[in-house]
Amino acid sequence: MNLGKTLFSQIMEYIPWKTFGRIIDRYQGDAGVRTLNCADVFRLMAFSQLTWRESLRDIEACLTAHHNKLFHMGIRNIPARSTLADALNKRDWRIYHELAMRLISRARTLYEKDKMDIELDATIYALDSTTIDLCLNLFDWAPFRTTKAAVKMHTLLDLRGAIPAFIHISDGKMHDVKILDVLPIEANAFYVMDRGYVDFARLYKIHQAGAFFVTRSKKNMNARRLYSTKTDRSTGIICDQVIAINGVYASKDYPEYLRKVRFKDPETGKNLVFLTNNTTLPPLVIAALYKNRWQVELFFKWIKQHLRIKRFLGTSENAVKTQIWSAVATYVLIAIVKKELKLKTSLYTILQILSVSIFEKTGIFCALQPNDNRTFPEDTCNQLSLFDF
Repeated sequence: MNLGKTLFSQIMEYIPWKTFGRIIDRYQGDAGVRTLNCADVFRLMAFSQLTWRESLRDIEACLTAHHNKLFHMGIRNIPARSTLADALNKRDWRIYHELAMRLISRARTLYEKDKMDIELDATIYALDSTTIDLCLNLFDWAPFRTTKAAVKMHTLLDLRGAIPAFIHISDGKMHDVKILDVLPIEANAFYVMDRGYVDFARLYKIHQAGAFFVTRSKKNMNARRLYSTKTDRSTGIICDQVIAINGVYASKDYPEYLRKVRFKDPETGKNLVFLTNNTTLPPLVIAALYKNRWQVELFFKWIKQHLRIKRFLGTSENAVKTQIWSAVATYVLIAIVKKELKLKTSLYTILQILSVSIFEKTGIFCALQPNDNRTFPEDTCNQLSLFDF
C-alpha cells in the first residue's frame, strides 16, 4: 500500500522532534547554521546506519541516486561531503547523546514488563566495556597503546530488553573500574560485572547506596571464612560462605561481610567463585545472574556487526562521539518501533529489510512483518494448455 511516505520517514516519526528541538536550543546547536542543521545531521547519520554507508562519498552517491525521493524523507538537499564533514566536527555531540538517552528512557518503559530467564522482582544490569580500535596518526586525541589509538564504550545494559541504560565513551587508557565513579547507582537494583571491576572501596559505595552487586573473585583475594551454609553439591554449588576481607587497607575499604559462592559449571567443568553483598537469594540464582552477564557481550558483538561504529566519517573527537551516539539512538529507535508495532521480527531482520527498502513507499508494518504463511490462489485460467487435445 502506497502511503506517500517512505519507510525512512515513517521510522523518523518515532523521534520526539519537539523534545529534540528543545535539546538543540539548549546547546544552541543551530546558531549561525545556514545548511545542514542538527536535525538534518541526525537524519543523515540514521540513514547511514540503516543502509550501511561507510564513507562520506558513499552517503553522497546513494542520496544522489535517489534525489527525487529525498523530499519525502525529510532531507531537503544532498549535502556535499565537505559540508557533512564540517557538520560532524562542529555540531555538539552532547545533542545526540541527550537524544539517545531520551529514546533509551522511552524504550526501557516499553520493555519493563518483558519476562526474563530469572524470576526476580528487581532491575538487573550488566556492566562491561568494549574497545574500538583507531589509527593513532588520525585519532591522536584517543591514546591507547604506543602505536594504537582506541575509544572505550562503557555500557550498563538493562537485561530486560537488552537496552543500554548508561553509556560512557572514553579514550582507550581509562581503566574499566573507574567507570564506577561516574555510574549512577539505583537502589535495590543488581549490578553484574566481571572481576575487572573488583575494587572494594567502589563496591562498598554500591552497597551503601542500597544496591546489590554480583562479580567474580580474584585469585589472590585475601579473606577469611566466618560461616558456611549447607549446600547440595549435586546442583553445582560447592560452597556458600560468609567471609570478611583481610588486609589493612582492603578491610577498611569494605568493612562489612561479603558472601562467597563457589559454583562448578556443568558445561565447562570450571570452578567459578562469585562475590556478592546479597545474603537472601539462593546460590543458584547468584550463579544464574552472573551467567546472564553475557548478554552485554552479545550486545557489543551485535552492534559492531550491524551498526557502523568501527569505521568513522570524521577523525575529531566530536565527530566520533556524534557517530557513536547516533548509532546508539538508531539501535534504540528500531527497538522502539519493534515494540510499538508489536513485531515478532528480530532486530537483525528489521535492519536487513530496511537496508534494501528504505526508499520504498509502503506501510511500515507490512514491510517489517513479512507474512511467511502466504497462500497463493490456484490458477483458474480457462486457457487450454498447448498440449491439451
